[in-house]
Amino acid sequence: MPYDYARDAIKVGVMLDTSHPRKDGKYPVRVRVTWFRQRQYYPTGKALTAAEWDALQTTKSRELLAIRKDIESSYTIVREAVEELAAAGRFSFDALELRLKGAAAETLNGAFKAKIADLSKAGRVGSLRVYDNVMKGVERFGGPRIRMAAVTVSWITRYVDFLREEGKSGTTIAIHLRQLRAILNDAKRCGIINEAQYPFGRGRYEIQEGEGRKMALTLSQIGQIAHYDDGTEATARYRDYWLFLYLCNGINVADFVKLRYCDILDGEVCFVRQKTERTTRTRKEIRVIVTERMQAIIDRWGNPPQRTAFLFPILDGTEDAARRKMKTIDITRRINRRMTEIGDRLGIGRISTYTARHSFATVLKRAGANIAYISESLGHQDLKTTENYLAAFEREERQKNAEILTRF
Repeated sequence: MPYDYARDAIKVGVMLDTSHPRKDGKYPVRVRVTWFRQRQYYPTGKALTAAEWDALQTTKSRELLAIRKDIESSYTIVREAVEELAAAGRFSFDALELRLKGAAAETLNGAFKAKIADLSKAGRVGSLRVYDNVMKGVERFGGPRIRMAAVTVSWITRYVDFLREEGKSGTTIAIHLRQLRAILNDAKRCGIINEAQYPFGRGRYEIQEGEGRKMALTLSQIGQIAHYDDGTEATARYRDYWLFLYLCNGINVADFVKLRYCDILDGEVCFVRQKTERTTRTRKEIRVIVTERMQAIIDRWGNPPQRTAFLFPILDGTEDAARRKMKTIDITRRINRRMTEIGDRLGIGRISTYTARHSFATVLKRAGANIAYISESLGHQDLKTTENYLAAFEREERQKNAEILTRF
């Protein structure tokens, strides 16, 4: 079957895939889409011998006529999807893939499931868990089949009220809305909804970012933690792990557990944040000087120094993405549980792995470090994110300055 569709460097046709023979001697029939010399193949569910393929256009066989009809139906589905995307100026293989997922992609639920399936294939367990949690919240509110076009500003407002009634915090609600917005961004890009139907943005629904609980410690308090000892090995280990997070530019636990000896170059730990490595065009490496205290922690709790070995005995390298995620969650809980106990005993309050990251940024800011340097050290992509981290510090400064004005 020759190509019978061509537009804007896109061609669509049907071909016999002789490079993948089946055991019965037949070959799969596929729809081939070519775009700027790149090719993608889509199944028709049919297979033919070379002789049957050659006879397909002129056959009078009832069986082959039925097969030809099914092949033409599969071809038409792909061609119409290509035509719609090309006419809207939105063609890409990703857009075509989403469009060909059929009716499921026309519903919010289906789009979430497709996104979760893609994340699963990529081994991105953390993001998968977030999207799955948000999808369940969406379905509790709107049911199992929510039309994309039904997600309006009014719908989102009622959804937010629903989440508040469930007891969700402002931060959690903001997370739900960001994932929902990402799904709708994909739908708009692929032509499933148009600009007029898109509910987010200025003059529509604007996401109010939750501030969360940002507790930064002082150097004095961090010193108390560093010297705290109740005589147990567990307390010493998890206290030191927490201190390493703090000293290593507030590194996230997901990156901490993956550090290897080969990541230490010329006395510096070098790593790329897992959180942003797939979302930025340039690979942004963070470098941290290995201080004496950091080295002491490695010497005390680390694996024997071998180039390919992990710094700390948390992962062993045999884990798949799901197992690695579970181990990361487990060690985070262990550190947080022990640090909460230390915080209570020292009268500091609740301490977590997040406190280590926030304290790193705030201690530098209190010492007069440039915000651009702090942002780069944290691995942030823009200063706005760093400023959000430092919001609590800025309030402290305003309070202090306000009190100065009344000392008369």
